[in-house]
Amino acid sequence: MCPVCWGSVVPAPLPQWTTAHITVGVSSGRYEGALRDVIHAFKYEGRRSLADPLGRLMRDTGRALLDDCDSVVPVPLHPWRRLRRGFNQARDLAARLDRPVVDALWRVRATPSQMTLSADARRTNVRNAFTASPFAKIDDRVVVLVDDVRTTGATLDACAQALADAGAREVRALTVALA
Repeated sequence: MCPVCWGSVVPAPLPQWTTAHITVGVSSGRYEGALRDVIHAFKYEGRRSLADPLGRLMRDTGRALLDDCDSVVPVPLHPWRRLRRGFNQARDLAARLDRPVVDALWRVRATPSQMTLSADARRTNVRNAFTASPFAKIDDRVVVLVDDVRTTGATLDACAQALADAGAREVRALTVALA
């Protein structure tokens, strides 16, 4: 991105948020304007180089969440969606947060896109879609879930529940944007 375009991405001071299984969540800005355009280009147009500036934005916004965590955990894509897209945007972002990345979650059920669903339908859609990897060491650890956009928090909360069920001491969340 050129400096002028990136300069139009303005981080918004947003309040922290929680869900049933996330102790604290932070988003770097609102999913609108230039930030929405950048995320869309990154996620749907395969412009993976945008992970660098988005990761810096997340590091700056989420410093308090990241400083004392044990690892970051990207929200996984179903293997078929990952294959079609060619990459997992949450994993690319997590890799830029200067913390150990642990692929602690598996998406065990393909789900339709959440884009057009209501909040209740989103929760139903992702129920039991995630499980903790038996190979990940998250027992009694503080982990930060990483994703690109939080809309209702249904996906993040379903992931956090799987991590808590697997023994994580605390689950936090960090996203680029809040819709």
